[in-house]
Amino acid sequence: MSSDILIVEDEMLVACEMQAILEEHGYRCAGIVPDMTAARGYYDEPLDLALVDLNLRDGFTGPQIGEQLSSAGIPVIFITANPTQLGEGVAGTIGVLTKPTDEETLLQAVSFALGSRAGRAVLPPAAMRLFA
Repeated sequence: MSSDILIVEDEMLVACEMQAILEEHGYRCAGIVPDMTAARGYYDEPLDLALVDLNLRDGFTGPQIGEQLSSAGIPVIFITANPTQLGEGVAGTIGVLTKPTDEETLLQAVSFALGSRAGRAVLPPAAMRLFA
């Protein structure tokens, strides 16, 4: 069974590229959302992972979206050009990748998040900063 992954990204070219990479490797994109209003529709969905940018169409709402998804039991990885904006991180979320990121790093981060959730011993990509 493939995993359902939500992409929270307001730059459609970036979002579509991530979707293409994920689907090429057997994952299912549950949706692409550009802001908090659209993300709210996914808080109760059975998602396996969310990839969340920080600065979205409605401003710096990514951290709030990540926190809300995480509190709903959905693992969250932030993908942003501005990782320092997260400081020490967001409670309950996994970590952050810096944009632009390459296909291999994205896939390793997804594999790490899903593997960890399933209880497997997997290593994060070197480029990923984990939160405590």
